[in-house]
Amino acid sequence: MVKKVLLINGPNLNLLGTREPEKYGTTSLKDIEKAAKDQAASKEDGSEVLTFQSNTEGFIIDRIHQAREEGVGFIVINAGAYTHTSVGIRDALLGTAIPFIEIHITNVHQREPFRHQSYFSDKAVAVIAGLGVYGYTSAIEYALNY
Repeated sequence: MVKKVLLINGPNLNLLGTREPEKYGTTSLKDIEKAAKDQAASKEDGSEVLTFQSNTEGFIIDRIHQAREEGVGFIVINAGAYTHTSVGIRDALLGTAIPFIEIHITNVHQREPFRHQSYFSDKAVAVIAGLGVYGYTSAIEYALNY
C-alpha cells in the first residue's frame, strides 16, 4: 500500500546541526529530511515522505489542512515550542483526523517544567522523546507501516 507521510518541524528546528549541539546533536534538518525521504523510497512501494518546516504557527496549521487534501495518511510532528502552547495546531490535527506521532529530540521531561505539558500527546498515536534524531527514523518507520 502506497503511504504518504508528512514530516512537520516547528520553530527553531531549521537551526538543527548548529543550535545547542550538546542537546540536539550535529545532524541538520536537511539531513533528517533526506534520511526520512530515503527511508520511504527504500520501501519500493511508492511510499513517500513530504517535509515541511516553519517558525510560524499559522503556516504549520495551513500545512496540516493541506495534508488532508493531498491524501496524507500519517503525520510525524516535532512542533518544537508550539507543543507546549498551541491549541491551534492541536485543533488542526484533530480537525483533519490524520493520525500522528509527536516527536522530540530531547527528553522534554528532563527539562524545564513548562516543557512537560503537551497539547498533543493525549491525541497522538505515540510520543517519542529523548532518542535524538533516531526518533525520526523510528517514527517514520512506524508511520510507513501504520
